[in-house]
Amino acid sequence: MTSRRMQGVMLIEALIAILIFSIGILAIVGMQGVAIKTVTQSKYRSEAAFLANEVLSQMWSDTTNLASYDFPQGAAVPTRLADWKARVDARLPGTTDANMAPTVTITSANAQGATVQIVIWWRLPEEKTQGVDPHSYTVLASVYANPP
Repeated sequence: MTSRRMQGVMLIEALIAILIFSIGILAIVGMQGVAIKTVTQSKYRSEAAFLANEVLSQMWSDTTNLASYDFPQGAAVPTRLADWKARVDARLPGTTDANMAPTVTITSANAQGATVQIVIWWRLPEEKTQGVDPHSYTVLASVYANPP
């Protein structure tokens, strides 16, 4: 009678082992998806930091013309920023939308320099369809000429 009750126990143990293994595989696939998403976000954040620092260094080398770098939301691209804006559009997704254009705000401008705020926005196409808020990178710096 006992051997009859034991029939099929090994099959149940095998099915439970397969279930546990499958859950582990699904967890690994999920972790890989999260890792890929994080790497992608990190790549775009690094690109935004590079582009912001690029235009900031250009301003430091041209402190006498800081006012000509002012690029508020919705304004035409200043001549000095045209190439930079093209690089931003090429490297970051979603920046060609009117409300996602980068902004460069010049405040407290005087003969010695000014305070500069650079904001760069981006959003992946799938994030737009999902209604995810755009990502942004902001730099606030004081750009002043060295005294003679």
